[in-house]
Amino acid sequence: MSEENIEKTLKAGRILKEVFEKIPKMIQPGEKIIDLCEKIENKIIELGGIPAFPCNISINNIAAHYTSPPNDTSIIPEDSVIKVDIGVHIDGYIVDAAKTFSFNSKYDDMIEAVELALENAIRIIKPGVKVKTIAREIERTIVGFGYKPISNLTGHLLKRYILHGGKNIPNVYGEYPWIIEEGEIYAIEPFATNGFGSVIETNTTVIYSLAKIKSGKTKLEKDMLKYIYTNFRMLPFCERWIMRSELGLSQETIHTIVNRLLEEGILTKYPVLREVRNGIVTQAETTIIITRDNIINIMENK
Repeated sequence: MSEENIEKTLKAGRILKEVFEKIPKMIQPGEKIIDLCEKIENKIIELGGIPAFPCNISINNIAAHYTSPPNDTSIIPEDSVIKVDIGVHIDGYIVDAAKTFSFNSKYDDMIEAVELALENAIRIIKPGVKVKTIAREIERTIVGFGYKPISNLTGHLLKRYILHGGKNIPNVYGEYPWIIEEGEIYAIEPFATNGFGSVIETNTTVIYSLAKIKSGKTKLEKDMLKYIYTNFRMLPFCERWIMRSELGLSQETIHTIVNRLLEEGILTKYPVLREVRNGIVTQAETTIIITRDNIINIMENK
């Protein structure tokens, strides 16, 4: 990885860090989720970055993949546990991080569990370390708090314009084939729950991405696909983002075209994920750069 590309990643990290510093003042019970999503995404843009995916606001038993659809009226509930997962990219060089915010002190130690699991994972990661060693440390830490790591959510290798680059860092021990290599960039994200320890897809989907580069059958499909590739490449997007584009399409038209493109296999979907037994879920995540001599944590780099 060139010095220029490392600097783009670090710049994205500085933006992400600054946005997270502002979130505690943004997030309050009764706040509309759509307002929070748009405040965070707009702050990323204001600071010179581009959102790498729609701001995820996942509450209580919802683990991932919820962002506000257009005209969303849902709010942050009282006594809730909120995962805020955001990404920033500069010229396709992505950083990805998440924090859990709670308005119920009952779950403070579950937040501590994932934060310490993340800290312990970073402490042992370096070139040549086997992924299974990192996964074992994450699992050991979370279980030590009396909670379960979520077995089917993982950290992941980041590549240019690619969120999931082919190598994972699971939250439970197993015989995984991967080894950490110099020059790689990873998002590490322990998840904990007081539920069963896995997630399932719900019937709700609000986030999508291109599955393949292909022209549509109608003018509207072609226009939308051109807009998606030009602005997001293969990164995730949401209908809310299309609504504010220059395409001038109604919410109903956008939704119809998206469903048609899903049926044709041109788009892929990311259903909202919930804990199997509706347990509360907490998450901590950061992005790290693996160098020969040290590990750069983008949430701590100045």
